[in-house]
Amino acid sequence: MDDKQLMENLLLLEKGACDLFLHGAIESSTQNVNAAFDSALTETLALQDQIYAKMAAKGWYTVEQVEQQKINTLKQRFAAQA
Repeated sequence: MDDKQLMENLLLLEKGACDLFLHGAIESSTQNVNAAFDSALTETLALQDQIYAKMAAKGWYTVEQVEQQKINTLKQRFAAQA
């Protein structure tokens, strides 16, 4: 396993943890449980962001720029549905 694959796996694990902590916070029945999940979510989101930044700096996580016309088309479509 090379460094890129390792980082991809770490990022996927962090995203999964974020999902679990988010649902834990949403579904928690007491303030203490909610605070624990909220804190864990915040820390996990920060770590996910750090992993993404390192991958992007190495060119391992690229993002495509969307044409403005496509954005405008989607905005119009959703505005018409509202």
